[in-house]
Amino acid sequence: MSFNHIDPATLRLWLDEQRPLTLVDIRDPFSFESGHIPGSRHLDNTSVGDFVDRAAPEQPVVVVCYHGHSSQQAAGWLAGQGFQEVYSLDGGFTDWQYRHPEHVASRNGGGQGSS
Repeated sequence: MSFNHIDPATLRLWLDEQRPLTLVDIRDPFSFESGHIPGSRHLDNTSVGDFVDRAAPEQPVVVVCYHGHSSQQAAGWLAGQGFQEVYSLDGGFTDWQYRHPEHVASRNGGGQGSS
């Protein structure tokens, strides 16, 4: 099974169109809490089993990491678990935050965090 790449502009369009998709962020918990794409869920070794068991395999999954490198490995793994349409966000959250600072959420309500 393989995965696809998605650029920030396309993901932004899909989110604006409210396309059904699942956003997963594999960065460390502190980074996720400090800022993430709205609607994304944190995914790590502890939560991935539950995610695989409960998520709809036919719904597109977009994997977000720091710079778009480790998300490729995670996306390939998820595709191997039976998810039919898996994407790795090119440039990762770092590029997303640079291009779309108005579309960054945080747990502390602080908005974009520091650059």
